[in-house]
Parts: sequence; C-alpha cells; structure tokens
Amino acid sequence: MQILKSNKAQYEYDIHALVKAFYPEWDLKVLTPESVVKDRRIREIIPVMELEFGETEVKFTIYSYEDESAHTKEPHIYTWCNTDAVEPDEYKNEFKCFLYTALQEETGISLPWGNLTGIRPTKIAMTMMGNGESRQDIAAFLREKHFVSEDKIELGIEIAEREREILNRLHYENGYSLYIGIPFCPTTCLYCSFTSYPIGVWKERVDDYLTALEQEMDAVAQMYRDKILDTVYIGGGTPTSLSAQELDRLITKLKNTFDFGTVQEFTVEAGRADSITEEKLRVLHRHGVTRISVNPQTMKQETLKLIGRQHTVSQVIDAFRLARKVGFDNINMDIILGLPEETKEDVEATIEAILALTPDSLTVHSLAVKRASGLHKWIEENGVTAYNNTEATMQIAAAGAKAMAMVPYYLYRQKNMSGNFENVGYSVEDKYGIYNILIMEEMQTIVALGAGSITKRVYPDGRIERCDNVKDVTQYIERVDEMIERKRRLLAER
Repeated sequence: MQILKSNKAQYEYDIHALVKAFYPEWDLKVLTPESVVKDRRIREIIPVMELEFGETEVKFTIYSYEDESAHTKEPHIYTWCNTDAVEPDEYKNEFKCFLYTALQEETGISLPWGNLTGIRPTKIAMTMMGNGESRQDIAAFLREKHFVSEDKIELGIEIAEREREILNRLHYENGYSLYIGIPFCPTTCLYCSFTSYPIGVWKERVDDYLTALEQEMDAVAQMYRDKILDTVYIGGGTPTSLSAQELDRLITKLKNTFDFGTVQEFTVEAGRADSITEEKLRVLHRHGVTRISVNPQTMKQETLKLIGRQHTVSQVIDAFRLARKVGFDNINMDIILGLPEETKEDVEATIEAILALTPDSLTVHSLAVKRASGLHKWIEENGVTAYNNTEATMQIAAAGAKAMAMVPYYLYRQKNMSGNFENVGYSVEDKYGIYNILIMEEMQTIVALGAGSITKRVYPDGRIERCDNVKDVTQYIERVDEMIERKRRLLAER
C-alpha cells in the first residue's frame, strides 16, 4: 500500500484520482488528520507523497525509496503560490492544475484527459455550448485549463454536439425515463461490481422479486401520472436471465401500467449469450422492445473463460444472428479493452468478428478495476502488467466502428480505467442509445426500480437529488414499501 499524507481534509477524491492515473499500479490511500484508520499499521507506513496546504502556498513532496523502511533519495518538492483571493471552485481548479503539472514533470507522462477526474467530460462542452460559447472557446478551455489532448478535445466536442441534437427531442421539465433493474446473472464476471446474483441460486425468489417490482411500478405510475415517459431501459444484471414466461410477465405489467404512447426508446439488455433463447427474443420483440444488447466483451475464447463468462464465441455469433432472425434492427454489442492477458492482435480479431456481424451500435469500454470485483483480487495475484489498454487498441476499435458507418455519440469515464482512457458509444445514424446519453448527462429525471437501483431527480435549475434502493434482493423484497416511500418523498412536487 502507498500512502499520501495531507495536512488538510480537502480534495481527497481528486487527489486520489489524479495520482492513481499517473501510478495505476499503486494501492493508494490518501490520509488526512480526519481520516479514520482502524489498522494502526497503515498510519505507520512511510508516505510516498505529502501535501501541505498553507495560507498562500501548497507544497507537494514526492519521496523516492527502495523499500518501506526508509527514504533513500532527496525528495522532489513542488510548490504553488496563490495569493489571489479566488472563489472555491476556481481555487480547486488551479490546485488540480498544479498537482497535474507536478505529476507530469515527475513521471514524464501526459494523460489523454489531462487533469479531468470526473466521469462526464462531455458535460463541460455541453454546458459551454448551452451558454453560447464556440467550438474554439471550448477547445481553448479544455486545452489551457485542463491539459486535455487534441484528440480528446475533438472527440468530446463532437460527441457533445451530437448529444445536444439527439436530446432536443426529449421532454426535460415534464418528462422522465424509467429504469428497471434485474439483479440476476448466469454467473458473475471477474470484472463486475454491479448488483448481481447467480440466477441458479435465486430462481425460487424471482416470483417474489417481480411482485415487489410490480408494487414499485404501480406506485411510480401514480406519482408520475401527469409526466411524459420518454425512454425505458431494463438492465441488470442480465434481464434475460429470467425465463421467457417471467419476461412476459414483467413487460406485460410494465406496458399495462405506464403509457408507452410517448416512449421513444425501449431497451432490454440481453447481454450474455448464455442467457439468450429464441423464445425470450420473441417475447421481447412481440412486446415492442426497440433496442437490445448482445455483449461479447471479447471474441477470444480463452479470455471469456478467464473472466467467468460461461459461453463460447460461437454462442455470441449464434445469439446475434438469432436476434436478427427474430426481427431486431437495433442491436448493440459491448466490448472491453484492456482485459487480462489480451494483446493488440486479440483486439483486432474481436473487431474483425464484430465487423462480420455488423451490429447497429458498438460500446467500447476501457477496463475499470473496481475494488468490489473479483478482478481486483486477480490483479493482486498476477500483477498490474497482466492487463493493459493503449491508444493503439482504442484506435483499432474506433476504426472498426467507422468501418461500420458508426459515429461516437456518448462518452463517460470511470475511476481506475486502464490507460486512463474512456468508454465510448458508437452508432449508425438514428440507432443512438438515448438512455445512455441521459444517464451520463443528467439532464432528465430517471426513476429507477429494483434492487440496487438509484433514482435521480433533475430539477429545472440543474440541481440533482437521489434516492437509492437497497442492493440485497431479500431486503428489497421485504422493504419495498420503504423503497416506495423514499421515491414518494423525492418525487413529490415542490
């Protein structure tokens, strides 16, 4: 474990995110005087870095040592003097500039997204466009204030322009979107940190879970009876872990409860090839589902086995072709770059296999290592060099999307992403995933039902408030009345 000590509880999230971006192999912990550390041994670890905030100066010290017993070289000290009286947000941005440039000088590395640590970099461009600022103004701001590379500036602005055009069709103040969470999967993937339970173990409780969901549906439909429903998204987990009969029950209730006359997009994540059958696809198609996902993550069989996806590459291909046969004309595929032990050649092979199928959209994820995932433990055992994402593999995916006449339409980032890159959604014209944009740009209220889901209410002034449902399936079933009451308080007119 590496320790960064700070004399002040300030900007810990941003400090951690920036340092980890430069040193991804570190198990970093930021300690302040207010930090609660139960293990005394952690406080006794010699820090690799220290931050000292003064009235007009910040000192950032980086130590070099051969082991954890003592420092062995002269520390590198970077200082930032700020005597101007500035607003807190401006001070924070200037501090992040200082920290970034110090780390850049120390490592010789420039990050593609500069010092941006948030997950929604396109939101900056979207906001500036809404204020009437030009492409040139936005580019200059991202370049000079955040050190973003020219490639990412161009990508971010292009996506922001496209998002604005797509979102113009939606009802912001009097509309909302609906998310239904199905927290079951055939198995849990190595990289996954979502709320997910093995369907085989929970089969006997699915009926109870659907009953609880139906209670939430009835309550929300009443709360928002005067609102316009724009998009519906059934995610998870893997919704197609449910049987055909259970899917039919779920969607029948959904469509009988809400007015789908205004719905512009109805998505169901089919996701795992080992959960897809013709009967299930026909249920989805008959109910008017407009968009589905068939997600390989990779087309390398050895990697599929390593990450815990109990299906073959052939099953992915068969599932995709079956969806086309049933009649789906808007199919997304997800891939993950930077999966353990995958090479540039493996990514090329995956893209070639996807090109042969020609999906309507392609979501390219850059692997993010979450502490709650099995992958975190795997990396500890096998070393950080066992996974890697590069600009070259990102370009391979982008070129593959372009070859399928797709353009980038949404983007987001996560903590601890391999290569400090991003996740990008590509799509052919008019097959964009509207809900994907909404969940990232936070411009419309999303009411979320089911275990582990989070409802976000967006107010006309841009303010956002949230309420969450418990993650545990049994707790959700037993406490669904409480989940409904949380929503009632959040969604009440005020």
